[in-house]
Amino acid sequence: MSGAVWRASRAAVKRRRVQTVVIGLVVFCSTATVLLALAVISAARAPFDAAFEGERGAHVSAVFDPARASAEQVAATAHRPGVEAAAGPFDQAVVTIPQDWVGRAPGPLTLVGRPDPAAAPVDRVELLSGRWATAPGEVVVETPGGGAVKYLGTPLTTSTGVKLTIVGFATDMSQSSGGWVTPEQAAALHPIGRQMLYRFTDAGTARQLTDSLAKATEGLPTDAVANGQSYLVLKQAFSAGADAYLPLMTVFGVLGLIVAVLIIGNVVSGAVVSGYRHIGVLKSIGFTPRQVVTVYLTMVSVPAVVGTVLGTAAGWAAAYPILETAFSGIATGTAVIEPAGWLPVATLLGVPLLVALAALVPASRARRLSAAEAISAGSAPRTGRGLKVQRWLSGTRLPRAVSLGLGQPFARPARTALTMAAIVLGVVTVTVTTGVTGTLARSMAAPDRYTHIDVQTSAFSENKVTPRLTPEQTAAMLHATPGADQVSVRGLVRVGIVGQPQLVFGDFYGGDAMVDHRRLHVVEGRPATGLNEIEAGPAFLDQHGLKLGDKVTLLLDGRQATVTLVGLEVQGNANAITSNDATRALLTPDPHVVEYDVRLAAGADAKAYQDAVNAADPSLSTSVVTANAEGPVVAIKTFSTVFTVLLSVVAALGVFNTLLLTIRERRRDLGMLKSIGMTPRQVVAMTVTSVAWQGVASGIVGIPIGILVHRVIVEHVRIIHFTDAMIDVWGAPLLAGLALAGVAIAVLGALVPARSAARLPIAEVLHNE
Repeated sequence: MSGAVWRASRAAVKRRRVQTVVIGLVVFCSTATVLLALAVISAARAPFDAAFEGERGAHVSAVFDPARASAEQVAATAHRPGVEAAAGPFDQAVVTIPQDWVGRAPGPLTLVGRPDPAAAPVDRVELLSGRWATAPGEVVVETPGGGAVKYLGTPLTTSTGVKLTIVGFATDMSQSSGGWVTPEQAAALHPIGRQMLYRFTDAGTARQLTDSLAKATEGLPTDAVANGQSYLVLKQAFSAGADAYLPLMTVFGVLGLIVAVLIIGNVVSGAVVSGYRHIGVLKSIGFTPRQVVTVYLTMVSVPAVVGTVLGTAAGWAAAYPILETAFSGIATGTAVIEPAGWLPVATLLGVPLLVALAALVPASRARRLSAAEAISAGSAPRTGRGLKVQRWLSGTRLPRAVSLGLGQPFARPARTALTMAAIVLGVVTVTVTTGVTGTLARSMAAPDRYTHIDVQTSAFSENKVTPRLTPEQTAAMLHATPGADQVSVRGLVRVGIVGQPQLVFGDFYGGDAMVDHRRLHVVEGRPATGLNEIEAGPAFLDQHGLKLGDKVTLLLDGRQATVTLVGLEVQGNANAITSNDATRALLTPDPHVVEYDVRLAAGADAKAYQDAVNAADPSLSTSVVTANAEGPVVAIKTFSTVFTVLLSVVAALGVFNTLLLTIRERRRDLGMLKSIGMTPRQVVAMTVTSVAWQGVASGIVGIPIGILVHRVIVEHVRIIHFTDAMIDVWGAPLLAGLALAGVAIAVLGALVPARSAARLPIAEVLHNE
């Protein structure tokens, strides 16, 4: 009978083409969404751990002050209780490369003197190209993305005249240095610290690492440890970009699965109810109850498998660009950023199984019916459980088409509940996306309503034009040009941080009131306007393990300046800080100006101002500032918008399917109504009304849930720090618009079935009955 079961199942799939398409689309969207969420989760967790353990990464990279602890004292810490393994001490020096080199801007470079670390007990640096430094004058440069072979042999000259040659490119998950030289070369560079790399037996939490380092350094002079970098900070920074996507993707993935289960259960339930006669016929010709259930499960499984395969392919293809965006701008070392290979297999097996389980309960109703009961139930006219409601509504002053439409859903309360649940989830999705978009818009809001002119120097231009004016003369010219109100100056330079091997970008602002449109909002603390003050974004604080009030020492051109972190920006590069021109002057006399921001006076002609500036100095390029969110902000908004559309369409498809089932069941009733004078327009009004009120009720339920989910999401986006004012975007006009979302989803799904019902020919319907 297996062949007969397959033929009956295939016939059911062909006969119910619309439902087959609905199931396929629902499963496709849900599978793609879930796979994307799982891909980011797996990529944010496993790669760092695998690469870190493969290199025997350092749990703590500590830098000791040579003036407070001798090399022998530092080396003795490797044998203290709790130290599993250690490497060092290694001399650490900071040099300055005054010119562009291998695609990098001028600035400081942290160098550590190490022999070949291939067999080191801790921090086995991965050599990407070339060889390790074995003689004085040779250097291996750290580069997370791999070093181009063409740069091997490139000579470097430090600001003090020391000549080095690049012999290799390497990377390490511990981020212990910006480059490596021989121990003899490091000693000759006047080191400012001694580096020790530790692995501890207890290293699972920040508290354990702190205690383990304290035990290892017990007995050393006070302040002997200049800096300690925890691997937990690196791990957190590694996944910070991806973690911004996780709350949103997880929510959409869960919503997609729930909607799929609801709609598929609704489809199978409706197919069983509307196919009573078909069930009776199957049983009367010898199909067993189990075989009947198999027919209905197969009817659902065929499109579900097709949707799963296509959804898995689409989700897998989309995972790579999303991961590339999520992990852009951070050091990934040897970690392979890709989704876990088992995910496609898991979705290919798990989603169809979930679909089958969702269909099993309604399909089991067909198992319990005898042939006679099924045939009689399929042919007998049904009064419906909503008859009392319809009678009560008929006594109201509502138009008859409206009262009939309001009463229809009560005839099938279980089906109505499933449909409303799908609409509620659609409203939740729209609410979440609207809230996320509004919050991001507020976080990127322009500082004022004035027109700004962005004036860029030729610092980063490929075709550099020799400037006519000095930075001071340029600022004066921009002020003097008619139309200017205020002028801000932005200098950009890479600076080092004492105890941290990696460089950071420093934005130094000066000029009038610091009105630059690129300057980010400070949401905690205050702007860094005073001497020796800096501000930074949440990603920088995560990357370097800092908090407001902490002090760090900046290095540039052989000078040092100890600065205080006084402000937290709404967002920012994990490797960038913001300060002022006075603090920059402590580090370097060169302002490193890359940009001017000009705020025009009210009514000023922007085009005339641009022309005047270009004529004064052709090396300057000008443009009118427009609001522009970049990077993760655009990615998050795009992702949420795409999946809002997908899940809203899926919810509308649920309404579409429900009405098709209802119309199929009520063909006789519709024929009778049309025969006594109901017009096609009234049929459409009745059908749309039957789901419109469900949309209203779904909005009442879904909007508060969506607001709650929105808050949970934005509070867990670590790369951006949202204030309460940015989170609370729910004004009365917006809520009123969202209240119509459920109605819009319901009506969108109802239009085609309503028109189909209106075109039913009376004679054919009554003749068939």
